[in-house]
Amino acid sequence: MSKTYLINICGPTAVGKTGVALYWAEKLGCPILSTDSRQCYKELAIGSAPPSEEEIQRADHHFIADRSIHDPITAGEYERFALERLQTLFTENNVVIAVGGSGMYIDALLNGLDPLPTDAHIKAGLDEQFSEDGLEPLVAKLQELDPVYAEKVDVNNPRRVIRALEVIMASGKKYSEQLNNSPKERPFEIVNWVLNMDREKLYDRINRRVHLMIADGLEAEARSLKSHAELPSLQTVGYREWWPYFKGEYDLDRTIELIQQYSRRYAKRQLTYFKRFENALWLDPNDINSQEESLRKSGVL
Repeated sequence: MSKTYLINICGPTAVGKTGVALYWAEKLGCPILSTDSRQCYKELAIGSAPPSEEEIQRADHHFIADRSIHDPITAGEYERFALERLQTLFTENNVVIAVGGSGMYIDALLNGLDPLPTDAHIKAGLDEQFSEDGLEPLVAKLQELDPVYAEKVDVNNPRRVIRALEVIMASGKKYSEQLNNSPKERPFEIVNWVLNMDREKLYDRINRRVHLMIADGLEAEARSLKSHAELPSLQTVGYREWWPYFKGEYDLDRTIELIQQYSRRYAKRQLTYFKRFENALWLDPNDINSQEESLRKSGVL
């Protein structure tokens, strides 16, 4: 039986992951599996920066706009979904490309997630505190109880913060200490790339992409979703900044400025998260020669 390979392409937002994934998908004639936690939602057609219709036509894509925001998926559920989908894809392909920037989803796919404790009463209390006092006190609590994880997690994402606190309070142990340190065996070879570039150049790309999203109609998309603003998928960068704007709390220029600012912060957290990936090769998205060399050394080419 011939070997099968998963080429994982990750990196911060706006670094150029989609372009690299499409280049190699076309070269290798293989499908693409998204590891993005938001591009799977069909309602987030602009703010999640999914591949364009033209890009979708260039390769067989999976986990893109295949569900509604009312049908959320967790990282643990994604692990099961992705492994089942890969099993199917590998029956006809020796290579599949995974691409995205959602650290926990990538971890789930490559390494597997450890089963973590749940406690409905603790979660209900945290949800109530969030509803009454907002996110800030919960973030402060997480920073106190587990500063290591607080540095890595998207502290503007209520679901991630609440889940970490639930695990800490239910187990009496730090969340960061309970994350999987022993990767699960996978029935395929993994080639893991982290794309990165000069910080100033990356931030400029982020700022320009936000303006492109605005031009494409991000405000109208967010306005159409404001009645669902409490959903976890809409408590994320690119959407949550609109809710105060719609209430008249600040103007459009400030809204755009905040989306850019929080997107840059998110990129910084992504890079911090990806540093924990052992054996990952850090590459410039435009360095095709080094990418090709990596594939030759791994046996893909």
